[in-house]
Amino acid sequence: MKDMAVVDSSVWIELLGKGALAKKCAAALQRHIIVGVPALIVYEVCRKVQKKISAEQALSVAAMLRQHGILNMTDQIALLAVDLSIEHSLPMADSIVLAHAREMDAILITMDNDFAKLDGVLVVR
Repeated sequence: MKDMAVVDSSVWIELLGKGALAKKCAAALQRHIIVGVPALIVYEVCRKVQKKISAEQALSVAAMLRQHGILNMTDQIALLAVDLSIEHSLPMADSIVLAHAREMDAILITMDNDFAKLDGVLVVR
């Protein structure tokens, strides 16, 4: 059975940009079921796409991400993110994304080494 996953912006950007690790990212996603995309990830990915390509392309990417379902921030996620940020010395955005994964009982798939030593995280390298 496939494990549930939340995918960090670094992985989406690598896939969309067809970067050097895109094949490894795609392989990691094939082994998991994406349980949703935190709204913060939509922001991060679309900002990068709009800045580098165009607003039109960013809207296309947003539509693609929406197909997985959007995970909105709640006060429960915010409070969990506070705990995770303090416990693991994570920046705000990272702690929010990790909180979404933990709330969904899902693995976080990322390329961000800030998560390397945390349980429940798969860092693609």
